[in-house]
Amino acid sequence: MAEWIDVCSEADLPVGGRKVVGTEIGNIAVFNLNGDLYAIADICTHDGGELASGECDGDEIICPRHGARFCIRNGKSLTPPAYEDIETFPVLIKAGMVQVDIDS
Repeated sequence: MAEWIDVCSEADLPVGGRKVVGTEIGNIAVFNLNGDLYAIADICTHDGGELASGECDGDEIICPRHGARFCIRNGKSLTPPAYEDIETFPVLIKAGMVQVDIDS
């Protein structure tokens, strides 16, 4: 069963923006890539550190500690030292509010 939680208003997540929301399952980072919204677990599978403060390069997030890259669109691990993918979550906009399904 879906469990949609509010992240922020649509206006607060412009193109190129990102927001992190704390949830019962951990932090989730939501990105606006050219008008498309994506949500990933805010945790590097290499060392368990956060990812959202890392630099974005197109549709990739670069871990700020060791440089591992992950695809924001599908969570795929792209470079060492991370070898495991990160979890992704469905995102939608409902009544102007960005929401993430934490029970997908």
